[in-house]
Amino acid sequence: MKSYRQYCGLAKALDVVGDRWTLLLVRELLIRGACRYTDLREGLPGIATNLLATRLKELEQAGVLIGEQAPPPVAAKLFRLTARGQALAPAVRALGLWGAPLLGQPKRSEAFRTHWLALPAEMHLKDHSPEQAPVSIELRTGDAPLAIEAAEGQVRARPGAAEAPALALSGRPELVFGVLMGKMGFKAAQEAGMSHQGDPGVLKRIRP
Repeated sequence: MKSYRQYCGLAKALDVVGDRWTLLLVRELLIRGACRYTDLREGLPGIATNLLATRLKELEQAGVLIGEQAPPPVAAKLFRLTARGQALAPAVRALGLWGAPLLGQPKRSEAFRTHWLALPAEMHLKDHSPEQAPVSIELRTGDAPLAIEAAEGQVRARPGAAEAPALALSGRPELVFGVLMGKMGFKAAQEAGMSHQGDPGVLKRIRP
């Protein structure tokens, strides 16, 4: 790990998390919690296995994450963020927000995972009817689904299927997320290839 050799908080932070792939690795652990090595590799398409191992070792030495052997019957090492690593969440969210205007239309060469929508969903969506019963929405963009749940004034997103979702949206990520955020009309998204199951009316409860 190279150092900027500057007596500056930002420089010291970048000494730890400024290398390529490092903050994306943190993103994976923020969204998914404790992960196996194979989970992280799947969530970081394009990373070389030796580089992932190096980044994990560096972050563990820096106190950002910890690797622990999972209890039986799971025979795997699990990586999770420490409190120090969790403290990177505001910075990761801020960088994601800053980069959002750069997204544009996705290119064929660009990889995507549905669970990457978890952080922006939690940042922007709100539960406008906390007095109502909890409701869940499932997003499906081609790989594993993402569940979004609104309850008691809070919106939470987690990788995996929702239990009895009130609405499921399926299609390309820009269509699904555009509809979820209210930036694209439902009919226009359907005409562009999005499909759904359930009641689109539940979107009004959580849209920004």
